Amino acid sequence: MLNALTSRPVLATVGVLAAVGLAALLVSVSRSAAPPPPVVVADAGTAPEPVVALVDDPEAEHPTPVPADEPQADADADADLAEIPAGPAREPAEVQPPIRETELPVDSEASETVVAELERQPAAPAPAEERTSPVAAATADLESFNANIAALERQREALRTQLEALPEVVAAEPPPPAPVAEPPPAPGVPAPRAVVAEALAVDRFRLLAASPGEPRASQVSNTEAFANEDASPLKVTSEEPVSTFSIDVDTASYSVVRSSLTNGYLPAPELVRIEELVNYFPYAYPAPGERGAPFRPTVTVSETPWNPGTLLMHIGIQGRQPATDDRPPLNLVFLVDTSGSMDRPNKLPLLVQSFRLMVGRLDSADEVAIVAYAGSAGRVLDPTPAADRGAILTALDGLHAGGSTAGAAGIQLAYRVARDMAAEGEVTRVILATDGDFNVGISDPEQLESFVARQREGGVYLSVLGFGRGNLDDATMQALAQNGNGQAAYIDTLAEAQKVLVDQLVGTLFPIADDVKIQVEFNPAAAAEYRLIGYETRALRREDFSNDRVDAGEVGAGHSVTAIYEVTPVGSPAVLHEPLRYAAPPAEPPVATGRRGGSRELAFLRLRYKEPGEETSELIELPIARDAGGAGTDQRFAAAVAGFGQLLRNGVYTGDWTWSDAIALAVANTGDDRYGYRREAVTLMRLAESLAEAE
Repeated sequence: MLNALTSRPVLATVGVLAAVGLAALLVSVSRSAAPPPPVVVADAGTAPEPVVALVDDPEAEHPTPVPADEPQADADADADLAEIPAGPAREPAEVQPPIRETELPVDSEASETVVAELERQPAAPAPAEERTSPVAAATADLESFNANIAALERQREALRTQLEALPEVVAAEPPPPAPVAEPPPAPGVPAPRAVVAEALAVDRFRLLAASPGEPRASQVSNTEAFANEDASPLKVTSEEPVSTFSIDVDTASYSVVRSSLTNGYLPAPELVRIEELVNYFPYAYPAPGERGAPFRPTVTVSETPWNPGTLLMHIGIQGRQPATDDRPPLNLVFLVDTSGSMDRPNKLPLLVQSFRLMVGRLDSADEVAIVAYAGSAGRVLDPTPAADRGAILTALDGLHAGGSTAGAAGIQLAYRVARDMAAEGEVTRVILATDGDFNVGISDPEQLESFVARQREGGVYLSVLGFGRGNLDDATMQALAQNGNGQAAYIDTLAEAQKVLVDQLVGTLFPIADDVKIQVEFNPAAAAEYRLIGYETRALRREDFSNDRVDAGEVGAGHSVTAIYEVTPVGSPAVLHEPLRYAAPPAEPPVATGRRGGSRELAFLRLRYKEPGEETSELIELPIARDAGGAGTDQRFAAAVAGFGQLLRNGVYTGDWTWSDAIALAVANTGDDRYGYRREAVTLMRLAESLAEAE
């Protein structure tokens, strides 16, 4: 607050007055009076921008002096550079303005303050014959300057007395005292109490923003945007028998839900994408053979845990896991957001640590380039063999946050670098790591999506990693990943980085099937109603299934994908729709092909996919029998997670099912939990139960 009173406008004015007065005196006047005590003022030409310092910062009132002959650093010298030089970036040195000591007399009789002097409008110049001599004018200006300095010193002393008690106020934050009448301030001078209150408000905001932990969403300005839709409605099979959607292997929603629960609050329903919660976990579905399709579907039908009158039809897809030695070379472009919003422990520092883990798992034939963006985009590291890990790690460690977010410029440059790295038989991917704050350049999501969609035609994939909370633009990140034929994940801990970028490295970066679509046709004679649990943002039109120009999701090497339908059989008491008067009775369902005992078809499954780089899709078809097989451990755990997600979204189809029911089902089916992911999910369910009871 004290520094604010010596800001650039104030010191600029007093400095000019002092310069004029001293110049005139040195030429024309020789004063005989004894010199008064000196007053230190800053050079008006280099005063820093006004700031509000923390009240307990001892250095706020006493900036470190810098020699007067040291040149002022050019803060904008690097602002126009289009590219960042290779090697570690350095933090710009802090340059304090030169301090000039000047001995000036202090007029103890002054009554005007500096603030009042600044607000005074300059008088019109007097006619030439009425103007005073230069000596008299300089003397008058100097006396006015002395009066202002004296008033400033008195105000500084008054504020210092008030600020001495402020640390106790910030720490305890007692209830506000009753209003106390105060004398009106002098004209042009702000009331001291109002000035102090403003300083406290700014300081509390700065302290909260610097907190290493994630604050509650209700405590800070929240500009997050999440991609989601209303829960899929219950469909009447006779009216709408076909369900079509794109597969989803993203896991961002699970990590966002975890970050909310571990920080003490239930996530908002729009944060919860149930399919991403279910697909967060690996499942041991039967793998495909060495020949034929790159993945294999497995379907089971079992009783619904939260509604005995319905069935869960569980579709599991398991991708082929190629031998590690057979994988093609990998070209990676790390596109790193280094804007000012990334200057938090759970953002840029965690990002750098995450990429360091990943670099250690790359092969010597792989290449890495780094592009950073903040205000302008530039190359931090040219394409470098992964074997030269020292150069890559040094470049990562040199990243620093600062500036605005030129996300579009960064993406454009990253794609140019990626195209230069691409070669026949290799996999090329841009990995965008950001908090999602796109506010400069092509910030419109549709424009960004169109740009990324055009780039994927050249065979360059785009994956998106989100870091931090508060301004996480999940909607844009999801759109970019979907249009870039890539995966979206949210990294909230180093353990999550280990899972996504190390344990699942091959599945995350190496696609085995593009544009994978699922279409299920339900048999009206066997299924009265159905609903797809999740996948609201991945819904496709029925005609999109056969249209190879319509983009869809990708399956990575070794990835598993899960989709769950809740189906109400014909004749079940759980049917929610009243029968229509003029509806034709359902026909006898056909016998499922290849089924023994005459089992009837419940539905018919179709899958379409493209081999990477191909333009024409392949088709897989599979009839689903009413007794397609009971659920195993994996299916029951997936059902527990699906029920958990519905509770988080305040779903209307789970009846009397409770948090405890979801916990019990998950605990009983943790199975082979090698890395503890399922046990962690149980912990999150218990946290959600406690938080729900506390609200």
